Amino acid sequence: MPTLLNRYATPFITGLFLVSLVSGVALFFHWGSAAFHGMHEWLSMVLILPFALHVWKNWRPFLAYFKRLPMLAALVVSLAGGLAFAVPAMTGEGAGTSPQRAIFQAFEGGSLAHVAPLFGHDGESLAAVLRDKGLTVPGPDATIKAIGEASGKSAFDVIGQVAAAKR
Repeated sequence: MPTLLNRYATPFITGLFLVSLVSGVALFFHWGSAAFHGMHEWLSMVLILPFALHVWKNWRPFLAYFKRLPMLAALVVSLAGGLAFAVPAMTGEGAGTSPQRAIFQAFEGGSLAHVAPLFGHDGESLAAVLRDKGLTVPGPDATIKAIGEASGKSAFDVIGQVAAAKR
């Protein structure tokens, strides 16, 4: 067992951390969220095992960190950062959705006629541009979400096409 720990714990931590890093950055910037969401969650869970093995292997040096200020400072800052996100959600102070999500939901529920002026179009001209891009657009009163559903695309994809149509 010690040979297994010596050979594989740190390399697996490194590999899984890199996967978590790349997928986390992609999720943060909403790049390929469907591809990265499950990967990030599941492989971050898998990361627990090699991390536990690594701590077990290096238990004595690990304990020595707790005798110095940097470990205490890092743990306090990390806990404060986590609480800054968790407390508002748990107490209801941050109830509802994030401002970005609220704007996105309003946008995807908006008709082309309402959204078009933000991109230098009227409803008909934006509908024509989207049709030219292969989307199914019943008319300027159709919502972004409905256009996505009719076209087999996500509302996010349709919004990307709308943004690209800016004059």
